[in-house]
Amino acid sequence: QVQLVESGGGLVQPGGSLRLSCEASGNIFSINAMGWYRQAPGKQRELVAVVTRGDVTNYVDSVKGRFTISRDNAKNTVYLQMNSLKPEDTAVYLCNVEVVISASGTYRITEVWGQGTLVTVSS
Repeated sequence: QVQLVESGGGLVQPGGSLRLSCEASGNIFSINAMGWYRQAPGKQRELVAVVTRGDVTNYVDSVKGRFTISRDNAKNTVYLQMNSLKPEDTAVYLCNVEVVISASGTYRITEVWGQGTLVTVSS
């Protein structure tokens, strides 16, 4: 009932920038936290950045000062601005949101994942 559509991945040279977007649509009453994870080949999935409904942000240490997460509540969209990219940032980036769904007069919280977008940092 809720879908996430990601965009913005691609190939970039070291030191370059990319901006990822993730738009949520469907039977959404409200959205709580929105975040980005990444998974590189042979590695575990890790949380890259998260933003709460109150715009409190948190980042994994390896991206602090280089990545910025933001959200547009009117568009149900979360962004990840990635600057000074490094080869070790290469991974599939996945959007994750916690949504409140309204159905038949009731409300429930559910977690939704995007399909992932590939970011490759290479010269």
